[in-house]
Amino acid sequence: MGSIQGKEMSDTSIKAGNPELTKTRDKPKKLQLLVTLSGKQTMTYGLIGALVFFGLWEVAHLLTAEEAKRFLPSPLSVVQALITLIQEKDYMADVGISAYRIFGSFFIACVIAVPLGILMGCFAPIRALINPVISGARYLPAASFIPLLLVWFGPTDSQKMALLVLGVVFFLIALILDNTEAVAKELIEAAQTMGASRREIVINVVGRAASPAIMDSMRNMIAVAYTYLVIAEIVAAQDGIGAVMMRAGRFLKVDVIMAGILTIGIMGVLTDIVFRVVAHYAFPWNRKRKG
Repeated sequence: MGSIQGKEMSDTSIKAGNPELTKTRDKPKKLQLLVTLSGKQTMTYGLIGALVFFGLWEVAHLLTAEEAKRFLPSPLSVVQALITLIQEKDYMADVGISAYRIFGSFFIACVIAVPLGILMGCFAPIRALINPVISGARYLPAASFIPLLLVWFGPTDSQKMALLVLGVVFFLIALILDNTEAVAKELIEAAQTMGASRREIVINVVGRAASPAIMDSMRNMIAVAYTYLVIAEIVAAQDGIGAVMMRAGRFLKVDVIMAGILTIGIMGVLTDIVFRVVAHYAFPWNRKRKG
C-alpha cells in the first residue's frame, strides 16, 4: 500500500515539476492510430478537403495574369459552363452515352475477370496456365490497341468499349486472384472435412469469403476505366464527354474542357459511393468483422 502511494506521489511530483509532460499526456491527439471516424466526421472532413481544393483553385485563378486567365478559369466559370452545356447543348445525352460505355464495358470485364480470377486462385494448374499471359498483358498500354481496334471494329461503340475492357480486365483478374488466394485455408479445410464438393467449396466458401475484397477491387478498377474514357472517346467519336472536350479544345474553350473533367469526377465519386453502399449492405458479415 505504501509503495502504491509512493508511486502516485512520485507521478504527481513529476507532473508538477514538468508541466510540459502534463500537457503532453493530457492533450488529446488529433491524429490517432486505428481510430474510426463516424459518418458525420467523415463527411465533415471530406467537405473541408473539397473547400480547400476549390479555394486553392480560385487563388491560382486570381494570381494568374489577366491575359492568361482564360486558360485557367475560376471554379464559378467552370460551373457556369457546365450549366450552359446542360441547358443548351443536350449535354446529358453525352453523359448518358459515356455512362453506358463505362458501365457496359466494366460489366463485360467483370464477367471475364471474376470467374477467371477465382478459378486461378483455387486451382494451381489453371493459374500456371493463364497467369504468364495475364502478367504480361498488364504491361501493355491499352491505348496502343486503338489502331488495331479501329481496323477490327471501325469508329463504333464496340471499338470504344473494347478499349475500356482491355484497360481494366487484366488488372482486375490479377487483383481477384490475390483476393482469392487471401482466403483463409482453414475455411477450405473445414469445408472439405464436412464433405463439401469442389464446386460447393469454390462457390459457397471461397467465393463468399472473397466477395468483399473482390467488390473493393472492382470499385478501384472502375476508377481506372474512367481514366480511359476520354482516350476512348477522342478518337473518331461524335458523342460522349470526351468528344465534347475534344471539340472544345479546338476552339480553346478551357472552361468547357474543365467542365467535362468535373463531370467525370462527379460521376466517379457517385460510382464510388454506390459501390460502397452496395458492399455495406451485401456483406453484413464483413461489416461486423470490420467493426
